[in-house]
Amino acid sequence: MTAHPIRTLAVALALAVAPAVAPAALAQDAKPPLVTVVTAEHPQTQLMAMVLTMQAVEQGHAVDMLLCGPAGDIALADAPDSATAGQPPRGASPQGLMQAIMQAGATVRVCAVYLPGKDLGPEALLEGVGVAQPPAQAAAMLRPDAVVWSF
Repeated sequence: MTAHPIRTLAVALALAVAPAVAPAALAQDAKPPLVTVVTAEHPQTQLMAMVLTMQAVEQGHAVDMLLCGPAGDIALADAPDSATAGQPPRGASPQGLMQAIMQAGATVRVCAVYLPGKDLGPEALLEGVGVAQPPAQAAAMLRPDAVVWSF
């Protein structure tokens, strides 16, 4: 028995297209990267930024956090009480939740001008916190698939 030419062509096309469709389907499952920018000085706003960012991490988003201005204080090893004091309802602090976000795989950096503006060096930061390099940070924020949150 001979195969019908149209049926053979349809099977050949299906096999040829399948490898191209599979990566596209997988890409739809990929979560867009999140850049969280925190500049707020109010501890409650800082904590909420951390709460929502942790939710994004738990939902599978890669996270890049940028701390600028007063929020940069969260990243200091010798942070002010506003960054380390527990807040209701669960007693979490902005710094404590930021460290949990880092342990979950997020990248945390302070703005490039933060440390010079405080007359400090990188040794003043918590272990694992870096200093943002403007070209790389801008590239992360400009990615067409990036989601940028600002607090």
